[in-house]
Amino acid sequence: MVTRTLGASGLRVTALGLGLAALGRPAYIDLGRDRDLGPDRTVVALRRRTHEVLSAACEAGVGYVDVARSYGSAEEFLASWMAEHPEAARSLTVGSKWGYTYTGGWRIDAPVHEVKDHSLASLRRQYAESRALLGPHLHIYQIHSATLESGVLEDGAVLAELLRMRADGLVIGLTVSGPEQAATIRRALAVRVDGVNPFGSVQATWNLLEPSAGPALAEAHAAGLGVILKEVLANGRLAGRGLDVPDLLRRLAGERGIGLDRLAVAAALANPWADVVLTGAVTVDQLAANLEAVDLGDPGLDPATVHRAAEVPDLYWAKRRALPWR
Repeated sequence: MVTRTLGASGLRVTALGLGLAALGRPAYIDLGRDRDLGPDRTVVALRRRTHEVLSAACEAGVGYVDVARSYGSAEEFLASWMAEHPEAARSLTVGSKWGYTYTGGWRIDAPVHEVKDHSLASLRRQYAESRALLGPHLHIYQIHSATLESGVLEDGAVLAELLRMRADGLVIGLTVSGPEQAATIRRALAVRVDGVNPFGSVQATWNLLEPSAGPALAEAHAAGLGVILKEVLANGRLAGRGLDVPDLLRRLAGERGIGLDRLAVAAALANPWADVVLTGAVTVDQLAANLEAVDLGDPGLDPATVHRAAEVPDLYWAKRRALPWR
């Protein structure tokens, strides 16, 4: 797979990246998860599956891997795989995140799976944990789900610490979520600490049901930030597993002779301002299907068509909040 530079960071990435949100813990909010993973969700089983998918991704040329402190044991699974494949590990760019703590206790039925904390103490604790596991392989460290309400973009102590990490060679990023993604991205672009914006990347939800962050992401890319897209299959809704997908999208996929999932991934890849599109594949077959979208090229969806297929952001995010952890 051809590599490109992540914004102005100098880091090398590939168009398709692998996210481990759904592999690093027994429960997540993807539709069809029971069918994908089956009943065996032990640490041993998910470590083995993560290693299998990582090996397949590396063999296919995928050069970016996304993890987070709150993704259960995702960082540990990645670290153990890299220890077994040191040559392959040297070719990877790795991004992780701080700001949520995993509290699920490896239970599918946990009452709370993660807790948000954007404090300075949380940043320092979680950075030490990430660095201990990933060592020199940690290249990007992101605020996990920054929002205007959390106040993290106004916290001078946190921002100063992030700028210090940036000075030590780490690319500092943020991920955003919710109907106010665009406003959060634009606020991040305006942040200055000692006259410097600490951010070198932004990761956001963009898919054919929720493309509203697109203009702000284009602005971020123009400002030199690397742009990473997540949830391009809308937590399985655009993998053909939702009953409420617009007929328009099904028809467009049919006209092109491809599955809805390939259409969704290809549409995300076609955004000229997107550096990396994450796949959340939990099986080698799913990864292969997503890789086919890279070869497919631009599916030719004009902006008006994308607009007609999209949901109102508040509705989209309400549906996402209602998805069960399973």
